[in-house]
Amino acid sequence: MMNSRDLIILNLEEIRRRSIMLWEALPAQYYFWKPDPEAMTAIEMVRHVLEADYGWTKIITGEDMSNYQTPWEGRPFESIADELVFAQPYRQLFLEAIQQFSSDDLLNKQIIHPGNNLLKPLGQYLLRIGYHESVHAGQFTAYLRAMNVDRPMIWD
Repeated sequence: MMNSRDLIILNLEEIRRRSIMLWEALPAQYYFWKPDPEAMTAIEMVRHVLEADYGWTKIITGEDMSNYQTPWEGRPFESIADELVFAQPYRQLFLEAIQQFSSDDLLNKQIIHPGNNLLKPLGQYLLRIGYHESVHAGQFTAYLRAMNVDRPMIWD
């Protein structure tokens, strides 16, 4: 039987697996496509989702975010494959951080998100992280549709 932590990790891994399916469907000529001047480009959205794991790890482990700097700072955009390779160690650290939490932590540890200063129980916060990526997966799907690019079947 799976515990709450393991279910959260499974959910995050399933979301990421489907995101990768979508991202890998993006032809290189559309990396810098965006639907309007205010939107992220397709590859910027991929990086935004991948890069977030680094920040989530700091937040859930209680690290100081006042001088937050991302390892992606100044890094050029090369390819989806390059983004995935670069992000993998940070994803692994994020999942390992979650592995350290007990069921009690998921219910009782309080997390303050620095962007809005709202207090949430850790378990809820982790589920919202999955929701963040899921929203961007839907947005990315709309990008692929607008580009007239075949969308992969992610509902296996």
